[in-house]
Amino acid sequence: MPAIRIYESALCCDTGVCGPDVDQSLVDVTANVRHLQGLGADIARHNLASDPTAFATDETVRGYMHTVGSKGLPLTVVDGVTVATGAYPSRAQLLTFAGLGEAAEEPTPRPELGLTEKKSGGCCGGSTSCC
Repeated sequence: MPAIRIYESALCCDTGVCGPDVDQSLVDVTANVRHLQGLGADIARHNLASDPTAFATDETVRGYMHTVGSKGLPLTVVDGVTVATGAYPSRAQLLTFAGLGEAAEEPTPRPELGLTEKKSGGCCGGSTSCC
């Protein structure tokens, strides 16, 4: 399985819910990384403030930081190849990078919560097109 590494600027917290302003991109990437980890993906985040060694020991990241600097973060690297810069990848992109494709995004039916599989034949589950 490909190794996905996300290198971030210096953050006080990785969740995005610290301080008075919530950073939705951090909330999203936190959820997306946890989702992929739950699927068994090899994915990790590295914060410049708490894990500077990860930036110094990876040749791709070291070169990027030398050329672009921290203003170009976040940086996403898959198996040593830069795949995204300046913004966090979406869940769909991360699933693709991990080789899990879109199928992994399909929700599991949970009848106890009223969530079941989609029915074919229109949004109402029959042969009509009521929507």
